[in-house]
Amino acid sequence: DNAIFEELYEIIVSDNAVSGEAASIAAGLVMLGTGDAEGIENLIGYAHDTKHEKIIRGIAMAVGLIEYGREEAADPTIEELASDKDAILRFGAMNTIALAYVGTGNNKAVRKLLHVAVSDVSDDVRRAATTALGFVLCNDPKKVPTIVSLLAEGFNPHVRYGAALAVGIACAGSGMKEALDLLESLLDDSEEFVRQAAFIATAMVLIQHNKSKEPRVATFRKKIDEALLSKGDTMAKFGAIISAGILDAGGRNMTISLLSHHGHKKMTAIAGMAVFLQFWYWHPLIHFVCLSFAPTAVIGLNKDLKMPQNWSVKSAAKPSMFAYPAPRVEKKEEKKELKTATLSVTKKQTSKSTSASTDKKKEGDGMEVEGGEGGGGSAKQPAKDMEVEGESKEEGKEGGNGKEEEKKKAEPEPEFEILSNPSRVTWEQQQYIETVPEQRYKAAKEMLAGIVMLIDSKPQEAEDFVVAKAPKIGVPGVSDDEPDPPEPFQFMR
Repeated sequence: DNAIFEELYEIIVSDNAVSGEAASIAAGLVMLGTGDAEGIENLIGYAHDTKHEKIIRGIAMAVGLIEYGREEAADPTIEELASDKDAILRFGAMNTIALAYVGTGNNKAVRKLLHVAVSDVSDDVRRAATTALGFVLCNDPKKVPTIVSLLAEGFNPHVRYGAALAVGIACAGSGMKEALDLLESLLDDSEEFVRQAAFIATAMVLIQHNKSKEPRVATFRKKIDEALLSKGDTMAKFGAIISAGILDAGGRNMTISLLSHHGHKKMTAIAGMAVFLQFWYWHPLIHFVCLSFAPTAVIGLNKDLKMPQNWSVKSAAKPSMFAYPAPRVEKKEEKKELKTATLSVTKKQTSKSTSASTDKKKEGDGMEVEGGEGGGGSAKQPAKDMEVEGESKEEGKEGGNGKEEEKKKAEPEPEFEILSNPSRVTWEQQQYIETVPEQRYKAAKEMLAGIVMLIDSKPQEAEDFVVAKAPKIGVPGVSDDEPDPPEPFQFMR
């Protein structure tokens, strides 16, 4: 909308650094993919006039968003920005290539990005160029680990950072072993911010995977816990926090997806991912990653858009392959008791008092033995017997539980499972989903993913519908786990 763009442009030219950067990104999102030549010209012109780096950076991002998906039509803008003396505008050129050629695998764009990644004098530009490879090649993720492998081993940490994110963007949700092999080495990088990128990228690749599907999930979650508990290394810890959120996004019912099932580009998801990566400069932009998430479920609806109960699908894979990952258990630190210092005089006094009390106790014990040999012994013995009996019972219980667990382990896991309506079905699981024959409802399309419209073969009969239930956790006023409100405080500027 040009009217909104004009209002935002007025805020940009007011020359306030923070509001100008925000307005620039907003202007790019409003004009996303329009290729508005006049708007781009005005933005680049003001970028040369202002001295605020934040505004210039916002404009660089906005130009890329405006040129989204325009491919060769965006080349004049890319050349203008790439030849600029200002490194921030050259940084904008790399973002423009990423968004203009996203999901195309264009060889010319890839060659340009690789050239800049190893030749530009600015670390920011080189990092942006390397990251942009993930956007351009997101339609062919298998190529990305191979292409960026040498960059990931380079001396420049900013290029290694970009290589990690490029792999994360292109291979998101795939669990690709080549991607994990590359990221595994970067998780132990000498630079904190490279480890930060490796944490985020690994979470993107492993989202919705469990240890049955990919054993490295368990070791990665352990690495996250270690990073969260470590003191210092704040940048890597920051990346570990974000990666923990990505792994458990949407209650583990969502994945990161820049392309649809049929390979079409998802504009909102791509724009969200592009803006999210600018958290390097402004942390509030982290929230834009939510635009890249896509729910993974099979939901059957009838003609009235209601969910019938008696419709199900078959997953022709072992249930453990796509089960929910085990919930994260927070480890509580044990408090160490500090030893109190005591004076030597005090120690002598306490030792004298304890020795006197022990002497008295020995005399008392001897009197009891002499006075009641039969009574004292017989009274104490049953108590010992009871303790032994109690121990044997507990041991028996433990043995019984162990046998039950062994039986469960011995039982073979079923080769398939029947999923009721609605059900969580991950993207990897979709290739195993089949229709269950002889059902009242039949799917209107072959692909059983997302919303599936159902055809009722017995419309004259009454229907049973799924009744939606409120979630048990996290609902204010309903759940038991609702946190206490904050204590009253005074906000001071």
